[in-house]
Order: sequence, then C-alpha cells, then structure tokens
Amino acid sequence: MPNNIKFETGEIYHVYNRGVEKRDIYVDRSDYFRFISSLYECNDENAVVMQERIKERIRRNQTKNSLNSQGRTYEREPLIELLAFTLMPNHYHLIVRQLADGGISLFMKKLGNAYVPYFNYKYERKGMGSIFQGKFKAVHAETDEQFIYLVWYVFTNALDLLEKNWREDGIKNIKRAINHMNSYKWSNYLDCIGIKNFPSVTNRDFLMDNFGGEEGIKQFIEERIIDSEKAKNSLLKTKSLTLE
Repeated sequence: MPNNIKFETGEIYHVYNRGVEKRDIYVDRSDYFRFISSLYECNDENAVVMQERIKERIRRNQTKNSLNSQGRTYEREPLIELLAFTLMPNHYHLIVRQLADGGISLFMKKLGNAYVPYFNYKYERKGMGSIFQGKFKAVHAETDEQFIYLVWYVFTNALDLLEKNWREDGIKNIKRAINHMNSYKWSNYLDCIGIKNFPSVTNRDFLMDNFGGEEGIKQFIEERIIDSEKAKNSLLKTKSLTLE
C-alpha cells in the first residue's frame, strides 16, 4: 500500500507517480492519448484488455446500430471517480474518489498493467520492467478546502513547463501563462471551463459544485496565476498534499 495509507470508500485522494530516474513517461502525443484512454478503460471492476477495448471502440465508430443504447457491448462498473488529472512529460497527478472497497489500488494496478507493457514494447525496453519510480504515492484530501486547493495545484502543474518556480517567484508573462492553461491538452482543466477535451474520462459534478461552475473555477485558477501572493498562499495550503 503506497505511503501506508488506507483508502476509504467515498473519500478523495491525490494520487501521483513519476518516471524512474525522472525520465519521461510520455514521449509523443500517442502516449498521452494511450494513458488517458487507459484512465477511462481501466476504471472498471471487470477484466480489462486494452487491445480488446480499442477494437471495441473502432467497431463502435463503424457500426453503432449493432451495439446497445450506450454505444458499447459491455457495461462498466467504475472503481473510482476521476475528478481531475494533469499529465506532465515525466509524471502524472490524479484526484480520485474511491467508489468500491479496494477500488483505488485495483484501478492503479490495472492502469500500470495497461500502460507499462505498451510503453516498453513501443520503445523496445525489453526486460526493463516498470517505467515508474516505485509504487504510486497517495494522500487523503480531508476537507473541501484541501480539495479546492489541490485542484488548483494539479491543474496549474502545466505552468511548470513555462516557469518552474512560478508559485514562489510569480509569473513573468501573465498573458502567456493564461493562454497556456487554456490550451494545455493533457489535463481535464479545459473540460472544466467549457472547452470539450476528454469529457467522458472524468466526472466533474463535485468539482463544479465546489467552485460554482465553469466560470468559478476559471476565475479561481486565473486569480492565483495573476496574483503572486495568492499563489504563494495557495502553495502553503497544498504543502501536505503535493507528494513531490
């Protein structure tokens, strides 16, 4: 069990891992797409074979008439509720709520089993084992305030690609930073502010309720990009939740 944490059903957790020796775990766009697809497909109590799920998706696109009303020939039984995520070149952040006992651990096991063999095969890493730096880490978000600031931290990870120490030192180019947030594809932030990106992968109802809708979350995030003091204060509020 990561961090010796006991996952409680109904509770929210920040889940994080990075590449071994901080190496990139996504090399090109197809790797990001594959991981995000795995986030969706592996969130299922039923057995998951990614190649079969991909073939199913192709069949679904080709002939919807032969499938059930939900557009697929199988029923998913979610293990977790994925609330937010951001993928960075050498690590990922997920915010999840456990829906079934043991759900987070099983979901993460399935996710690793789906992505690691794909990556190793694609990049000819024969006999190299996992691409991740040990077991994933997790921390419990105990309050709504912790959840809100954790969402801020996870989404604004994308800004680290522009200015690594922006939370401490402030953003030098505000316009460029906001444009980057509004165009960074490997996150569900765009879905949260009304720009369709990966809408089926996450459940955003709880997040929207806490932030007061799309405009609320956009305002909250952008205020803490524009105002360096608010960014520093937000960083302090997430210190026990960030895991890095």
